[in-house]
Amino acid sequence: MDPRERILATLDRQPTDRVPVDVWLTPEVLESLRNHVGEHDELALYRKMGADKIVWIFPGYGADFFDPNFGGETDTWGVPLRNVRAGKATYQEYGDPPLAAFERPGQLDDYRLWPDPDRFNYAAAKALAERARSFGFATIGPWLSHFEIYCHLRGMENALMDVLAEPDFLHSTLDRIEAIQTTMLERFLRNMGDLIDVIFISDDMGTQASLLVSVEAWREFFRPRLIRWAELIHRHGKKILFHTDGAARDLVPHLIEAGIDILNPIQHICPGMDRAPLKRDFGDAVIFHGGVENQHVLPFGTVEDVRREVETCLQTLGSGGGYIPCSCHNIQAGTPVENVLAMIETVHGWKG
Repeated sequence: MDPRERILATLDRQPTDRVPVDVWLTPEVLESLRNHVGEHDELALYRKMGADKIVWIFPGYGADFFDPNFGGETDTWGVPLRNVRAGKATYQEYGDPPLAAFERPGQLDDYRLWPDPDRFNYAAAKALAERARSFGFATIGPWLSHFEIYCHLRGMENALMDVLAEPDFLHSTLDRIEAIQTTMLERFLRNMGDLIDVIFISDDMGTQASLLVSVEAWREFFRPRLIRWAELIHRHGKKILFHTDGAARDLVPHLIEAGIDILNPIQHICPGMDRAPLKRDFGDAVIFHGGVENQHVLPFGTVEDVRREVETCLQTLGSGGGYIPCSCHNIQAGTPVENVLAMIETVHGWKG
């Protein structure tokens, strides 16, 4: 089987020749692997490492391509960005939220930087997907969100307060966020056709200790919108990978009810995210993606620590299938390449 066949069979709960293994990398780790393996073409590198990479397909906004790590001076929604250096990592943080001072839904008309779906480069995205296919890889994209985008536009503190104190403003802004992305998604799906396999929705709802908002608030503000996207995506025959970090256990059954197919990243060090109970309670209803701990084990553990961690994930989340091992979020700068390769090699050698 090639990587795409292996991924799609896992998503459809069909037999595979082995368990697939995906990799999510920061630019620093990608560069370390390029130098270590001696292959600088990214897709060729994944093939040489034996990774079943699900390749990211992001349509650029006013440009050929979108780089999620470095988006220029502002993001697609007009939010300022600034480069930050922390240890071995360089990343971008969001600056002053442009809707922070807004007080009424009517003021949303005054914001001039709402994205125009006509400005996304669907042709360039299609060309990248065609190249991924030439390597036998599955694809995922674009990048959809409700609350994450709202938090960037409004500021985290305002966003959390709005859930309780400004429901009309929150609903009105989410309506715009949803409408713009729905138009983009419809065009993306039509342009990509069979070249896209999985649609990526990212809406972090968990901290390291608890949910960001109550389940009741999620059901009011986000459930109907997620259902609408799920119905659209499924009409086109695509799977949905939903990303939420943190302690999101109480939300999982509601996400499944709304229509997600794959849950990522399974941050099992957080309360309620223990792997075996998640598999027991939800393993028949959702595919798990992620799970390999990347705050302690991958960056600071030994190769043997990594092997034990991956084996535990395979024994729990992977019991009976329905699991794609990967780090629980991007592997961070400074992580030894030996640990990244050990993750992949352990999955390759798994006989469970």
